[in-house]
Amino acid sequence: MSTTPSPATLALLIQWFENLSPETLDQANSLYAAKARFKDPFNDVEGIAAIRNIFHHMFHQVDEPRFHVTGHFLNEQSAMVLWTFHFTPRRPLPRRPLSIEGTTHFLFDTDGKVIVHRDYWDTAGELYAKLPLIGPLVKRLLRRAQA
Repeated sequence: MSTTPSPATLALLIQWFENLSPETLDQANSLYAAKARFKDPFNDVEGIAAIRNIFHHMFHQVDEPRFHVTGHFLNEQSAMVLWTFHFTPRRPLPRRPLSIEGTTHFLFDTDGKVIVHRDYWDTAGELYAKLPLIGPLVKRLLRRAQA
């Protein structure tokens, strides 16, 4: 069953994301329900260990990963968090800072723990178009698809 989280619960979750580090990954145990589901453009997993593994993997794929929350709201059934993810790719990609804008939809259980974490972001425009080699091709395809 999903319920509206308290503003304090959402504030704790936002604080965790904005300060996420390998040392804070275990705090997911107090924020997520045991069988929570996480879905983004690349992953669809269930369980806290699998969710922690996704974030752990992120720390091995990029340098200086940081989420900056730019907005949030609660409604009767869920919360939405708007964010910008800042990072520096590791080699073989050029080592220049990049950012991705996205949104996370959260559903909470009656204990105030996350039961669904769903990330929405544009992989083509926000990531692939910024990469060398394939970036120009992706940009061209995106322009052709425009109305």
